[in-house]
Amino acid sequence: MSDYSQKQNFDPRILIIDDEKRVRDGCTKVLTAEGYSVFSAQNGQEGIKMIEASHYDIVLLDLMMPGLSGFDVLGHVKSIHPETVLIVISGYATLEHSIKAMKKGAFDFIPKPFSPDQLRVTVSKAIDFTYALQDIATEKSRMRMLINHLTDGVLTTDTEKNVVLANPAFLSMLDCGSISAIGKSVSQLTGNKKLHDLIDACLSIPDGEFAELTEEIDDLNEKKKVEMVIGAKALPFRDRTGRNIGTITMLRDITAANRINREKSDFVSMVSHEIRNPLGAVMAQLKILSDELLGEINARQKETIQRASLRLNALAELTTDLLDLAKIESGLLVMEKEQVDMKALLDDLVSFHRPGAEEKNISLKLETASGLDPVLSNKVNMEEVFSNLITNAIKYSREGTRITLTAKKEKNYLLISVADEGFGMSREDQDRVFERFFRIKDAKRRMITGTGLGLSIVKNIIESHNGMIRLESEPDKGSTFHVYLPIHD
Repeated sequence: MSDYSQKQNFDPRILIIDDEKRVRDGCTKVLTAEGYSVFSAQNGQEGIKMIEASHYDIVLLDLMMPGLSGFDVLGHVKSIHPETVLIVISGYATLEHSIKAMKKGAFDFIPKPFSPDQLRVTVSKAIDFTYALQDIATEKSRMRMLINHLTDGVLTTDTEKNVVLANPAFLSMLDCGSISAIGKSVSQLTGNKKLHDLIDACLSIPDGEFAELTEEIDDLNEKKKVEMVIGAKALPFRDRTGRNIGTITMLRDITAANRINREKSDFVSMVSHEIRNPLGAVMAQLKILSDELLGEINARQKETIQRASLRLNALAELTTDLLDLAKIESGLLVMEKEQVDMKALLDDLVSFHRPGAEEKNISLKLETASGLDPVLSNKVNMEEVFSNLITNAIKYSREGTRITLTAKKEKNYLLISVADEGFGMSREDQDRVFERFFRIKDAKRRMITGTGLGLSIVKNIIESHNGMIRLESEPDKGSTFHVYLPIHD
């Protein structure tokens, strides 16, 4: 028995159909010694009755038997048990017979007479093949069950926009009155222009490119009179060679979330007009006083104005971060993604922040592995993530230290790390650092302004890309933020 079969504890049932008792007994003896469950039939009619009454994983079949020939049995077996693996044996082994048997679905061909080793090797290959088929069938069953129990709608199509798969959630969203849509055209299920345009755009993406397209659809089901807003996300489906062979579209009911987002937008608008604008006006007036445009002021007055300006700047920064967080949380429902060259993005950010680092005599450098895969992401969001991490590293590092960014592939992720030699933090603080408004309060950080929202925003963005962020830190030795972003083939 092969190691593969032993490992999986697979016990195949083998049927030998041959009119020669010597062959049946010999095969039974060899295969039983290997630990297989072996059965036998002395002609084609008896073999078919046994196959109709029970399932066999492997059938060893003599081609030339009186009465019902092996070719007839082969065709009958394939019609009722297409997954059964057939090994043809015959004393009339010719190339013509071999080709004919293979065309009818035989797995392999053994000419009589054959040695026990020949039999063992051929059956061992057949068992490996049988288990592989079972494994594929099991995985397909698991995947089908998973997709069918998703609350999100899933639709896959071929290049002609014919349905290959549509789960119950998708059919329910369309209320199309059918329990199956496989084989139908998308146009037979819905006439929604936005959905059709989304799938068409996905099909038109060139083979060498990859993108995730999104759309918000508010009239997917014209039959339902109630409000329903759907967040649609579509991706091209590629074969092993990179050819576009269809699309995958996912639909999520975001009606309730959309309503909340509208309320958030109203709040954001209120914050923008009622807080930011007055803040800007007050800061402008303080600048006029500080610049002595309305008359001279003494040193103490100037210091007081500058302290007030510093606090107002911190409040303005808090307001900006709150607005950003609200926008990110609402925008994550439907977010355009494209293949982003992360090395180029990091190069640009390091160049942009290097002058700020040099002001504190801090070395800022980037080390990347060669041939990094692009990441399917929102470029603006990625810039915000790593700009925030670099800014924090500069802010919380001592003068004369180093900040190093590294990027490399780790399994199915692109791992980007931002390491500094700054203040570091305790285990307790590390557990809370991604909480909103959390800031470490100690003598070293007392004079550093911040809102405590930056890392919360970073974590939100990374998780929206199905990524992860991890922190390693020691007090007075520095911190390293590890960002894992999934790589999509």
